[in-house]
Amino acid sequence: MLTLFLLLPVTGAVLSLFLPEEKQHDAKWIALVFSGAAFAVSVVVFALFNASVPGYQFVNTFEWIAASDAGFRIRYTVGVDGLSAPLVLLLGLLSVVSVLVSWRIEVKAKQYFAWLLFMETAVAGVFLSLDLIQFFLFWELELLPMFMLISQWGSGRRLYSATKFLIYTLAGSAFMLVGFLVLGATAGTFDIAELTAKPVTQAVVPLTFVFWAIMLAFLVKLPTFPVHTWLPDAHTDAPTAVSVMLAGVLLKMGGYGIIRIALPLLPQQAHDSRLILASLAGFSVLWGAVITLRQTDLKRLVAYSSVSHMGYVLLGVSAMGSLGLSGAAMQMFTHGTITGLLFVVVGLIYDRTHTREISQMSGLMHRMPVVGTVFVIAGLASLGLPGMSGFVAEMTTFLGSLDAHPVATAAGIFGVVLSAGYILWTVQRVLHGPATDRWKELTDATSWWEVTAMASLVFVILAVGIYPALLTTAVQAGIAPIAQIMEGVS
Repeated sequence: MLTLFLLLPVTGAVLSLFLPEEKQHDAKWIALVFSGAAFAVSVVVFALFNASVPGYQFVNTFEWIAASDAGFRIRYTVGVDGLSAPLVLLLGLLSVVSVLVSWRIEVKAKQYFAWLLFMETAVAGVFLSLDLIQFFLFWELELLPMFMLISQWGSGRRLYSATKFLIYTLAGSAFMLVGFLVLGATAGTFDIAELTAKPVTQAVVPLTFVFWAIMLAFLVKLPTFPVHTWLPDAHTDAPTAVSVMLAGVLLKMGGYGIIRIALPLLPQQAHDSRLILASLAGFSVLWGAVITLRQTDLKRLVAYSSVSHMGYVLLGVSAMGSLGLSGAAMQMFTHGTITGLLFVVVGLIYDRTHTREISQMSGLMHRMPVVGTVFVIAGLASLGLPGMSGFVAEMTTFLGSLDAHPVATAAGIFGVVLSAGYILWTVQRVLHGPATDRWKELTDATSWWEVTAMASLVFVILAVGIYPALLTTAVQAGIAPIAQIMEGVS
């Protein structure tokens, strides 16, 4: 089933590329069908996931590279647990949303949708891989579609932003590969489950170096201060659909890698570094929020808010307890839906106004009540309003990190106050005020693809906010064995 989830998008990508030029606009229907089918598979996987059964489920594996003389083997192996199952569901949902918000793409449409589907397969491979080398290959595979989508269909300094993203990620990945090779060569296996059960305790290089080599790649992708500067440029110049995928699932690759690999495979080194991680988390939350307050570009504002909100993931991780790690995992899911929705709304506003300058917008609620209402919902969810999914994740993170890191947690809580400041300020400047003649020709979101994209994300945000057990039951099952490892380290 998981292999099917991997293959569906890339199959759609190949079919799109083989469309004749006169029918290239049919690529959007191919993309919708195959991303929709993959989403259906992700729903089935999440629904059938049994939180009471320990370990990975729906596992599919076979030996890929046998190197018995060298003392190790590399396998194709995929599976999900309570940590990855929600992220697979998130990926399936946001992939469909990304196709919908790309419905009006006309230039090189078949190539565009092919890269979009190819990116879905690459990210899926990261969330499903249970072998370090396979994980690394999918991690790197994601770079190509992202670079092409930003550089070819972006705006502004699109080539600069795409190249900056590529350089940052490649630099971090190089260190990660070194760390993986050290662990695999020492243990004689690259299997994540085996390495988790018997963590490496001694290697040819200090394991502290190995830990930070691996962490660097994840911190770049998260992103965390000071390796975050690629994100605002990439978001600002990327097409709307790419921003949705970038904020919704690509950033989650960093948090997922920390929880899945860095902590359980190197628990002692992670435990020794918890204060550094907490300090980085607290500073990222505050720094991201303060910089967000200074933004005048609507899309750049949402981009910098991700730096702040992903700091909560690192804060929960730094606590290294069950509650904090659960909060971090939940924050990854909820941030994906909330910020994905914000980028959808910003994209719809930009398509109509042809500007992202906040100072040039006023009274848009008079002309775009549906888009404006959804913007308010997404904004309130982002600042952690009770009854919405953002509150559940942030509260769980704070409760889990308070005892371990009170100062960093206080910084995180103050970050919520700053979030309320820039969200409410933005809503007031963009949506409210008197109607102006400049925007009298604006139309609201009435197309089926626009309404479907927004409604699906609003539904998930409210559903998880009202009934968190939809998410928490699975998450806690996936976090429990990792938390047990970390709590056993002194």
